[in-house]
Amino acid sequence: METTVLNVALGARSYPIHIGEDTLDRLPEVLRGVGARGAVGLVTDTQVGLLHGARVEALVAAAGFRCVTYTMPAGEEHKRLDEIEKMCGCFLDGGLDRSSLIIALGGGVPGDMAGFAAAVFMRGVPFVQIPTTIVAQVDSSVGGKTGVNHPLSKNSIGAFHQPRAVIIDMALLRTLPERELRAGLAEVIKHGVIADAALFAYMEERRDAVLGMDLEALRVPIVRSCEIKSVIVAEDETEQGRRANLNYGHTFGHAIEVVTDFARFLHGEAVALGMCAAAALARDLGMVDDGFVARQRRCLAAYGLPTAWAELPVEDTLRAMRKDKKVRAGTMKFILPTALGVVVQRTDVDEAQARAALEALRSGA
Repeated sequence: METTVLNVALGARSYPIHIGEDTLDRLPEVLRGVGARGAVGLVTDTQVGLLHGARVEALVAAAGFRCVTYTMPAGEEHKRLDEIEKMCGCFLDGGLDRSSLIIALGGGVPGDMAGFAAAVFMRGVPFVQIPTTIVAQVDSSVGGKTGVNHPLSKNSIGAFHQPRAVIIDMALLRTLPERELRAGLAEVIKHGVIADAALFAYMEERRDAVLGMDLEALRVPIVRSCEIKSVIVAEDETEQGRRANLNYGHTFGHAIEVVTDFARFLHGEAVALGMCAAAALARDLGMVDDGFVARQRRCLAAYGLPTAWAELPVEDTLRAMRKDKKVRAGTMKFILPTALGVVVQRTDVDEAQARAALEALRSGA
């Protein structure tokens, strides 16, 4: 498989995304290219570390660097500030300093944690992303959003800190549990809804090949998702405008994660539920019709993603939404579709309308 190299155009902070099969072998070249010196910190979790940690440590050594590994417990519930403190303590004990570099190896949680640690350790050191899940490869590894959760709000403590490079090795997906694969594909479907109707249609038509882990079939949505995100990030790095469109489904979805203590749904599953709620809200506002809502629901369901939740605690979810980091001056921001591939930002949605969208999610309407 030929490697695709995309560029996130951010001037002096621009960086490449390497996408292909066995691209992990490029790590020594990437480390030397970004000017790594001395010790390198490796952040992974207990699941990914067992699968790929030794290989990455060997590649770091082959590049001529000493590797200090921090292995965090797997799971969104460990994406907390106290874990960052432990991580930085490991790096200090291991001799990392301001000339060091940090590598994130894993899904969205190790990626966000390593990125945030890199943003604050010694007031900022460079880092490289090696995402091992679909959700991390198509979304969280690109764009420089880093952070941790608070019990009241997801990702509410963090910083923008761009990586120096992203290495997407699709071969690593072969070790991905099926549920994680399906959950990650929610972010791909999201990219189709917000920016590319052809990508959405591809996901409808190539379901069997994509879920069958045909890497050539997966390559198309992974590359296209990274292209979409790269363009948007280059235009609006710190989410002052268009980048907020990438949060389609996330205002509802993040709140669902909060009210379930980050334990019931994977991130992509919560986003799928949030997309269904957002589509129902857009329909109630006269922005899309029933056909749009049904088509999106069918596509998500075809990938085994949840499209309704009868036990949804509506009032608790609304309270969590009010604490979302996208709230401005007490006003919630919603990303809503007007057509497949087109979304707009709305801040004129009242609480009764948001509540009705959540009720629709309870009933699957």
